[in-house]
Amino acid sequence: MNAKSKIMVVDDDEMNLKMAEFVLKKEIDAEIVTAAGGYQCIEILQQDCEFDLILLDIQMPRMDGIKTLEMIRKREDWKDLPVIFLTASADKDTVIKAGKLGVEGYIKKPFMPKDLVERVSMALAAKLLKDPLITSLTKGQ
Repeated sequence: MNAKSKIMVVDDDEMNLKMAEFVLKKEIDAEIVTAAGGYQCIEILQQDCEFDLILLDIQMPRMDGIKTLEMIRKREDWKDLPVIFLTASADKDTVIKAGKLGVEGYIKKPFMPKDLVERVSMALAAKLLKDPLITSLTKGQ
């Protein structure tokens, strides 16, 4: 049984959303949910928090990626969701804040499909290794 990974991509740029969705569906065979901003991301999580990974743009109007991630980390049922920031540029303060909030990493925009697939694949593999069922199975060997 090979369940598809479920990934949310959050970006205010529709072209970035479409590109990420296309690449990830093709290369990772994942279920992709897109959100056009931080508020929509939170709304989607309130309806369904069963995501394996969130790709989150840092620079967005109304609610930026840092504020969105702060809201995600405050909720008990969302606090362990892996998040990778999508960024055109990240200043030192943003990187420090993101590190304190437990971001899994960064993907520089505009992203290359190969880089996107590689980073997402590594994050999904790391999440799988943290799964209690997988951990208990590997300890028995």
